[in-house]
Amino acid sequence: MAASCRALSRVVGVSPGPAGRRAHSEAGGHVKAEYDAVVIGAGHNGLVAAAYLQRLGVNTVVFERRHVIGGAAVTEEIIPGFKFSRASYLLSLLRPQIYTELELKKHGLRLHLRNPHSFTPMLEEGTGSKVPRSLLLGKDMAENQKQIAQFSQKDAQAFPRYEEFMSRLVLAIDPLLDAAPVDMAAFQHDSLLQRLKALSTLKPLLKAGRILGAQLPQYYQVLTAPITKVLDQWFESEPLKATLATDAVIGAMTSPHTPGSGYVLLHHVMGGLEGRQGAWAYVQGGMGALSDAIASSATVHGASIFTEKTVAKVQVNREGRVQGVVLQDGLEVRSKVVLSSAPPQVTFLKLTPQEWLPEAFIERIAQLDTQSPVTKINVAVDKLPNFLAAPNSPRGQPLPHHQCSIHLNCENTLLLHQAFEDAKGGLPSHRPMIELCIPSSLDPTLAPPGCHVISLFTQYTPYTLAGGKIWDEQERNAYADNVFDCIEAYAPGFKGSVVGRDILTPPDLERVFGLPGGNIFHCAMCLDQLYFARPAPLHSGYRSPLWGLYLCGSGAHPGGGVMGAAGRNAAHVAFRDLKRM
Repeated sequence: MAASCRALSRVVGVSPGPAGRRAHSEAGGHVKAEYDAVVIGAGHNGLVAAAYLQRLGVNTVVFERRHVIGGAAVTEEIIPGFKFSRASYLLSLLRPQIYTELELKKHGLRLHLRNPHSFTPMLEEGTGSKVPRSLLLGKDMAENQKQIAQFSQKDAQAFPRYEEFMSRLVLAIDPLLDAAPVDMAAFQHDSLLQRLKALSTLKPLLKAGRILGAQLPQYYQVLTAPITKVLDQWFESEPLKATLATDAVIGAMTSPHTPGSGYVLLHHVMGGLEGRQGAWAYVQGGMGALSDAIASSATVHGASIFTEKTVAKVQVNREGRVQGVVLQDGLEVRSKVVLSSAPPQVTFLKLTPQEWLPEAFIERIAQLDTQSPVTKINVAVDKLPNFLAAPNSPRGQPLPHHQCSIHLNCENTLLLHQAFEDAKGGLPSHRPMIELCIPSSLDPTLAPPGCHVISLFTQYTPYTLAGGKIWDEQERNAYADNVFDCIEAYAPGFKGSVVGRDILTPPDLERVFGLPGGNIFHCAMCLDQLYFARPAPLHSGYRSPLWGLYLCGSGAHPGGGVMGAAGRNAAHVAFRDLKRM
């Protein structure tokens, strides 16, 4: 079996894959001269926006610069026979309304729910016949407590209370995700009607306050304090705290000791799938299959999607209103509104004529924090990793821990903080935080029989290296080699199983996917860049200062992750404006 995997790897290259081929067929002919709405970028949010607008009767076209739809939610066959979710790799945060309203199951979306969901092996010597310890967490609370009790009986008793506490906070914040933020600018209007409309946007906040009640001060701390401070009040065992802290820092240039890191954790635990709170899943066929399903929902109602069509400029008429876009090939496409799923910096600093934007707004967008410490490594292997803390079965079939998010170098929060300090100094950490996922453990369609695809999401790697170094091929491979050495310590034999790899450092994520600074959220999920301050204060409700131009990507509320909320919310805002035209 290993020989067949390696034979497939001899011809290495990126092919468009099914998502790219499908996007061309859905385009349905030539670009027309005029549409009601233009969507810039076929990332998942852009596709969601297009699907809702088209269902509402708005003739919509999507232009994507790459050969494949999906943005970061894409499947690519980088190594022949191996299909990778090349950037994003897990699904949980997708809003349930989108799942049902766009009929994604009808359009081919199939999910492999994971349980258990988290596995943290220890790097320690086994004693006698015992293997090193590990922490396996899933939906079974009694089993979770048994696992935690290996490290602390006190923590095992506290864990159900902690889960209930966090679930209540998720319940309170959840409604805020599906509506535009409070319109702070409207409060400045003299019109009573404008002020009344602004007051109506406070309803989700007031509902959140009622849910949290007297515990509001404790919940406020979760949103503002370092996650270490929050977790220290609940637990004493480091493996548990470090495992939970990974959700507070993943994708962010943030230490567990950074104030506000608690919100990032909350952002990652507020999901759920098919009615199961907190559930995470692999998408059958990779994340590109999700984008395909959304695109199918859009095109079946008449939307047009074109790949390899780069938008060069947003067109503005003499009255300062959007009138369409100009493509890189010179083609002008007129429209009443334009929705951009590109990052704010791209939308407002590169595509929009600067004379139509307030200077203060331009300065704010230019100053957005886009720091990111993420490197994604996609790996093809000819056998499953064999962890010392959980040895493989004799026949090598996937075991429960293989379907999890496997956290390495996560024995304690100090390790995470030290890796953060390295990255702040421009140095790739020697012990980076590693999240290892094996989607082929549940979805065998991704790899040849007996082989597997692995997503390595590593933290912390700086965008800019110290000492004048650059992320060239040598530096990429040196970093990947170090990551593989770390995995080898937990799972001897891993390096020998590798068939091929694809390394995406922060500059690569920027180059390939158009993510400024390589930031997977478009801009940092810090407290000063959230809710009514995302992307900028007084310009957070999807509308931009330019009439007819909307932001519908992760740089808008409620932020990053494969949620689709920004696309859905922006589409409804744009539709209401179109009705008033």
